[in-house]
Amino acid sequence: MNTTEIYLIAMAIIFSVPYLVWRLGRTDHWAPLVVVQILTGIALGPGVLGAAFPDYYRFVFNPQVIGALNGVAWWAVMVFVWIAGIELDLREAWRYRREGGITAGLALGVPLLFGAAAATLLLADLPLVGGGWRGLLGQPWQFVLGVGMACAVTALPILILLMEKLEILRQPIGQRILRYASLDDVAIWGVLAVILMDWQRVGRQAAFLALFALASVALRALMQRVPERDRWYLGLIWLALCAFGADWSGLHYMVGAFLAGAVMDAHWFDQKQMDALRAHVLLVVMPVFFLSTGLRTQWGAGGWSVLVVAALLLVASVAGKLLGVRIAGRVLGWQPGEASLIGWLLQTKALIMIIFANILLDKQVITAQAFTAMLLMAVGSTMLTTPVVKPMLARLPQLLSRRV
Repeated sequence: MNTTEIYLIAMAIIFSVPYLVWRLGRTDHWAPLVVVQILTGIALGPGVLGAAFPDYYRFVFNPQVIGALNGVAWWAVMVFVWIAGIELDLREAWRYRREGGITAGLALGVPLLFGAAAATLLLADLPLVGGGWRGLLGQPWQFVLGVGMACAVTALPILILLMEKLEILRQPIGQRILRYASLDDVAIWGVLAVILMDWQRVGRQAAFLALFALASVALRALMQRVPERDRWYLGLIWLALCAFGADWSGLHYMVGAFLAGAVMDAHWFDQKQMDALRAHVLLVVMPVFFLSTGLRTQWGAGGWSVLVVAALLLVASVAGKLLGVRIAGRVLGWQPGEASLIGWLLQTKALIMIIFANILLDKQVITAQAFTAMLLMAVGSTMLTTPVVKPMLARLPQLLSRRV
């Protein structure tokens, strides 16, 4: 077979296997399709399929096919992160800055500290987890801060999807949660930029940021003068240019993609079209990103240490998020049960954490083994959300319409 035919076989596997598992297994309550796609990517990677059927794995996922898949995955995740940036509503966050700042700060800071403590344990080469978690180019502070922030991440796009399914997205409680997650998103990408700061290319990075600031002013002026149909095309051109500039300067193309969206206003676009675009990106191209992510997983000796570390990070992320939001609830005088509901929704990791971990792996801040543990942590976090939150909503309907 030629490369095109093998590529199409790979694409058929990527789209059919997770769909069949999700549909026939009726997993939607505890594992939405996006989670099944991530798990399928792991199963199709070298740690599972590659170990069980190495010849088949090498035939289907040969270097030429992987190269083609990676190209699709790069663009898919850039568009997805760009949409997440556009959907940030910083004006609304500023309007409720005291309540939002306290909640978002504690919801981010406490799990970050818990995750940083867990990362410090990993650096200690303890017998239960061993070593080999920090990447070759990662300084200890970068590793600790990176793992800590991975434990603090909230996956804003997936949170939107889950709240849509739970029918609370347009309710006051849903809009509050979006504000908290939006503020955390800004902080997350800011910290990532610090972690990725390349002092040998600091001149390039300063030049990129200066040009980006000037170009953003021009873009905003232009976008308000053109019809909406042109804004979509201009937005995608802007996305490609910002991603290139960020990568050229020593940051990462996904940092550029987020910045490209963050300086754009959601009201420039029809909300239904934006929702449809996000859904179509998830349907049409993001499964390729999940597969390419799974191809990067490694399990190490027996895989037990990876599972132990994944469990450690999951406890740190969930416990830290719940504790942080509970403290915020005490400070702000929330109703009983409100902090638990918000905390469980905000601990959703999924895509943003996986994107974050991919960047750390690309920059060799973490190893492939650490990446696998973080990926499993993100999946576990997301799978917990709906089964825990759905009964809470049934018990506490009065919280849905409460405004602050």
